[in-house]
Amino acid sequence: MSSAHRVLLTLLIATLPWLAACNPPPPAEESPRTVLVHIATPAPSAGTLFTGEVRARHEVELAFRVGGKIAARLADTGSEIRAGQPLARLDPNDLQLASGAAAAQLAAAESEVATSRAELERYTGLLAKKFVSQAAFDSRQHALNAALARHEQARAQSRISGNQVAYGTLSAEYPAVVSAVLADAGQVVAAGQPVFRIARPEEKEVLIAVPESRVEEIRKAKNFAVNLWADPKTVVAGELRELGAVADSQTRTYPARIRLIDPPPQVRLGMTARVVLDQPASSSMLVPLSAVGDQGNGPFVWVVRDGKLEQRRVRVEAFREDGTTISEGLQAGESVVVAGISRLSAGQSVIARAAPAPASQH
Repeated sequence: MSSAHRVLLTLLIATLPWLAACNPPPPAEESPRTVLVHIATPAPSAGTLFTGEVRARHEVELAFRVGGKIAARLADTGSEIRAGQPLARLDPNDLQLASGAAAAQLAAAESEVATSRAELERYTGLLAKKFVSQAAFDSRQHALNAALARHEQARAQSRISGNQVAYGTLSAEYPAVVSAVLADAGQVVAAGQPVFRIARPEEKEVLIAVPESRVEEIRKAKNFAVNLWADPKTVVAGELRELGAVADSQTRTYPARIRLIDPPPQVRLGMTARVVLDQPASSSMLVPLSAVGDQGNGPFVWVVRDGKLEQRRVRVEAFREDGTTISEGLQAGESVVVAGISRLSAGQSVIARAAPAPASQH
């Protein structure tokens, strides 16, 4: 080989790496990325929530029918009482003295009637013998009639005084629960002044305050679900029994009473209860909060279709505790990416994997 050929071969060998660098091999195809997806479903009704107190439908205030000093209080708040059970007693001295005075007046009236009747009988014989005038006889007749009237008055007053002695003991006419004590022993009370507040526990309801904007919603509602703050698993059906016609002057809310239908024994008076007003099913879709993004051009979600990512503009209806409700841009059954949405791109190949339930997500 000539020297010229050797030089040419050397140059050719030296330029091979440079030629290889000018034509790099095609890049390897990127492997599909795994993403967590959630299947869009119709959003369940969130309902309207009110908080109230379990009350008795029949709740009254008990008072003495006569005034006096309370000598003894025989029941406390929360006591379960029987029909006719004594709850409090007044000092009986004044009542017994008044009853004794009325009895004495009755005895005097009876004596007066006997005297007037004897006088009339005597004047009847004298009139027959013409010893007295008709006017004198008529006077004795009128005296007897007046004595009989005073006797009836005294007898009625004696009965009233006897009843007032019985009124010195305060009792309930039916089984109930004492919900409040409004007076105590040693206190002087007037007739009709409340001493106890009692409630009949057989019919229970929940008292709630309804804002002005929700009055019609409450009035038109068909179903109410009531659960207890102390026992959320206990759910009781309810119905609207009463809706106030006048708003409270301070809170500007309307009182509403939701009657409980067959409440279990654990529903006790005074407990805090939540009243949920069921609403018609919504046409919106529910997705997790993490599925919705916004890069300044409005909310969007990533939808997986045929193994590719598609960015979908949506309209958000509301953000709730259980997720985001979307009113437009999403159909039921579509797979929505719920994690890492800021690192995805349109058309990217992905492998969809169902996201774990919210309770097990970390």
